[in-house]
Amino acid sequence: MQAWQVHENGEPSEVMRLAEVERPTPGDGQVLLRVRAANINFPDALLCRGQYQVRPPLPFTPGVEICGETEDGRRVIANPALPYGGFAEYALADARALLPAPESLDDAEAAALHIGYQTGWFGLHRRAHLEAGETLLVHAAAGGVGSAAVQLGKAAGATVIGVVGGAEKTAVARELGCDVVVDRRAEDVVAAVKDATGGRGADVIYDPVGGEAYAQSAKLVAFEGRIVVVGFAGGTIPSPALNHALVKNYSILGLHWGLYATKNPKLILRCHEELTDLAARGAIKPLVSERVPLGEAAAAVQKVADGRSTGRIAVVMEEAA
Repeated sequence: MQAWQVHENGEPSEVMRLAEVERPTPGDGQVLLRVRAANINFPDALLCRGQYQVRPPLPFTPGVEICGETEDGRRVIANPALPYGGFAEYALADARALLPAPESLDDAEAAALHIGYQTGWFGLHRRAHLEAGETLLVHAAAGGVGSAAVQLGKAAGATVIGVVGGAEKTAVARELGCDVVVDRRAEDVVAAVKDATGGRGADVIYDPVGGEAYAQSAKLVAFEGRIVVVGFAGGTIPSPALNHALVKNYSILGLHWGLYATKNPKLILRCHEELTDLAARGAIKPLVSERVPLGEAAAAVQKVADGRSTGRIAVVMEEAA
């Protein structure tokens, strides 16, 4: 089978190599899946760079989120078991963690429903307890993680403010349903959000960026507001001033979605059921901005790594296209 492999750490476009390899053999509790579509996530770039919290042995195949097909023909969503990731014709996955692919979504959309939307659901509902009528601010609102949070926020009845970088991403955020869009490249984010909220700020702030975005969040969080720390795509891990959290009376909430797989796996299933229902009703729909063939996976991962993508880019296999 064909598979992209990383033999040394570095930038995806430099270290990912397409090779002909043997199909992986399932271990105890694992299943072999034919990959129908593999969604590209920022962690795929971090894996290539050797900067992710999980470091599979070299060589490995990246690709942490797929829509695949079991040997008996079932269409499923899975997180592949590294080092046999999703940018290949076949991948391995934990049999107990397979989720049914929603019938309302095609393969690329189904693959994109998993990590970003699960993270959004857990962040907004399990951690921040977002309520209808509250104001949600989403950093990187046109990206894969941010776009999921925007849709989930709107589905929950919140007023959503999206922060993006550039005119193209501004248009995407508006199409996603943001009530207010702030272009950080052309506007003062803090001033624009305060103006939009009458000086009150946002009840919940969803931050997958870190760095300067977090500094803005601390200035913009409302009384009894919640900042959900999802990741650090901006490259800088902030050091929160806890005295500031005390004085302004807000909460800083960390979210590592992957922990629920071992700490409370039943919640992942419940979340998937709710996401499937929302997708069936048309309340959410993964924004797949590009569908590329397997041979273009490395360039697509690099595009995500460079922050030049909107929504999700999916690698779609020829047989499933």
